[in-house]
Amino acid sequence: MHAPDDPNRYQEVLVSPMYLAGSNGTGDAGFAPVAHWPHHYLDEGPCQLLVASPDQRIRVGWFGDDFELWKISAATEAASATRWTATFNHVTPAEIVAGLTTALAHDYAEADAYDSNGRFLANPSIYWADAVRPLTDAGWIRGVPAEPGTIEIVAPDGQAGAVIDRRSYGPDDEAVTLWAGPQGWGTRAEAVFTALTPTHLIAAAATVMAESAPVIRERHQIDRRLEHLVTLTPLAPAADPQVSRAPTPLDVRRTAVVQAVRRAERAPLSAADLRVMAAHSRTTGPARSRPGHLAPDAAATPLASSSAPRHSR
Repeated sequence: MHAPDDPNRYQEVLVSPMYLAGSNGTGDAGFAPVAHWPHHYLDEGPCQLLVASPDQRIRVGWFGDDFELWKISAATEAASATRWTATFNHVTPAEIVAGLTTALAHDYAEADAYDSNGRFLANPSIYWADAVRPLTDAGWIRGVPAEPGTIEIVAPDGQAGAVIDRRSYGPDDEAVTLWAGPQGWGTRAEAVFTALTPTHLIAAAATVMAESAPVIRERHQIDRRLEHLVTLTPLAPAADPQVSRAPTPLDVRRTAVVQAVRRAERAPLSAADLRVMAAHSRTTGPARSRPGHLAPDAAATPLASSSAPRHSR
């Protein structure tokens, strides 16, 4: 990792491709699309924050100390069994999670409260290609599958891909995995979707990976083992913390966003507020509280008892 005395340690950089940017230590971007849903802070147990749709059918969980950082699921009724689950590990950029939560927020807004057939509960397509079409449309190609019965789509740089497991039969089987980065606990991002996940929701996350727009990170948040695989563009020169300086345009923008977020927290959330929260996650860096206002720095540091990754592709 970066030396604590590195003067560029906290310099903000644009990271491209986005899927190799890793986590910035907060879940703000992933929660922003559903920030108007009820929040349940859980001090006991591995799930630290649960954001659920008003009728409890969709649940977005933040497990700040686990390898699987996000667990998102849907059910036909609040008390019924989970129909599908998507998990995102601790290396996955929250911007990819936001692809899924944005689609879920839209589906829920369009659904009938008394209809158990909302689009977020739709049966998946019988065609495996539909889930990864955003990737193939962007020029990702079929690679050599690691195991018989699977199909792999790989990015042009070879550093990201999707694995479709056609051997899945049970509803809880892991059918699609989106991945990015070299093998390793701190370098490989993984998003795993069970067999009954609606195809358009997988495609929503894949769309973000395919676009791979640069994202803002502090330099120390980029794993040293990934630096040679990404392009880092400084937003502003790193400043000596002991030397006073005039505010930069970035400082002015950050101050305006922070003030707007504080105003938003005192008023009902609107679409404009949600845009502010998304901007806040891009500009202010790690927060000092939990997700939602939200930022467990511990998310980047595993507990001694954390489980090892299940996938090693």
